[in-house]
Amino acid sequence: MTRLIALTPIIMKCFERLVMRQIKDLLPPSLDPMQFAYHPNRSTDDAISTTLHLSLTHMENKDTYVRMLFIDFSSAFNTIIPQHLTEKLSLLGINTSLCNWILDFLTGRP
Repeated sequence: MTRLIALTPIIMKCFERLVMRQIKDLLPPSLDPMQFAYHPNRSTDDAISTTLHLSLTHMENKDTYVRMLFIDFSSAFNTIIPQHLTEKLSLLGINTSLCNWILDFLTGRP
């Protein structure tokens, strides 16, 4: 049984980092303060700690309850519709040329 391995050339990885930095610089800093993924010095442990703290603090009040839903988005990137992503990036003020490059980069990839 053979397993396919995707190897991205080093030059492409460097280019992706440059594009990511440009996109991050253009996005509002307060896009979502409760996002833990893809932020430096933030992890799933931080997300769990924050959720527990907020829930337990809330439950200290009389006659209160907490509902929680946990969803694993670990494979969410595989289900992205590139056209929808570039439309949303465009609405956030990302340059049209960069949106078109991202669309081209994501289109037709297994």
